[in-house]
Amino acid sequence: MKIDRMLTIIVMLLNRNRISAKELAEKFEISIRTVYRDIDAINMAGIPIISYPGNNGGFGIMENYKLDHQLLTLNNMCSMLSALKGINSTLQDVELESSIEKLRNLIPQDKTHHVDLHMEQIIINMLPWRYAPKQKQQVKIIRNAINKSKLITITYKNYASETSTRQVEPMSLVFKSYTWYLFAYCNLRTDFRVFRISRIIDLQVEDELFKRREKSYHEIEQASMKHISLTSITLKFAPQVRTRVEDYFDKEYIEILNTGELIVTAHFPEEEWYFSMIFSFGEHVEVLGPERVRRAVASKIKSMQEKYD
Repeated sequence: MKIDRMLTIIVMLLNRNRISAKELAEKFEISIRTVYRDIDAINMAGIPIISYPGNNGGFGIMENYKLDHQLLTLNNMCSMLSALKGINSTLQDVELESSIEKLRNLIPQDKTHHVDLHMEQIIINMLPWRYAPKQKQQVKIIRNAINKSKLITITYKNYASETSTRQVEPMSLVFKSYTWYLFAYCNLRTDFRVFRISRIIDLQVEDELFKRREKSYHEIEQASMKHISLTSITLKFAPQVRTRVEDYFDKEYIEILNTGELIVTAHFPEEEWYFSMIFSFGEHVEVLGPERVRRAVASKIKSMQEKYD
């Protein structure tokens, strides 16, 4: 589109001293005449572009205007590139990769070394340690269904290993805690739901379209947080796992005893996952309270012990 091309030309001119008509024509695969028409249109829009004659000539924006209206600094673009590459490490989206290349093309040739250095200094990689190819493919399929507002049918296994097949309206892909989730309106439950993509056994995109509902993931998440029941649990950790404990909990929740042991009191949602967290510390953790949680942990340990007796 012409307007997209002109906006890109403006950003390039703001970030480079001058660009030749030939370079612009080759970049956008247009004629030299079209380049001059675009430059005239940009001038008429109030952005003062100067034409420099000669072998080293080209187009440039008046210096005073450039200083007052700089859109993106070099560091701005480097930060954007790092963030986009981090996001695309999980999506591997062709369009996003194209956007990254377009942004790189806006950077002057003599500044590319600065970009390369910045990309080595800040690396964003959101890929989980074990990221199954099937899950990656499901993310692509769901994203395409969201873009086209197409219903999808999923076979889903919940936390309790209960399997169900349901038709949903895909609303948003959510990347949280190193894994992908699908926020959707579930026609079976007639309500909004969040599905962990790694638990989707089968996925089918339907031809039927849906009209996107007004509710957003952020609205639903904020509303659900108000109804989460929290339990205050006190844990005692052995000195050997101090680093792990400090990685997991904020310092304000940690008390270090003279023995080197750590006492942590924190609030946890009343869900099965906090048992997994406790057991992940093995023999290096003890539940001090509340008593009902201590008894529940003891009961689970007893059940595990019986399997090995």
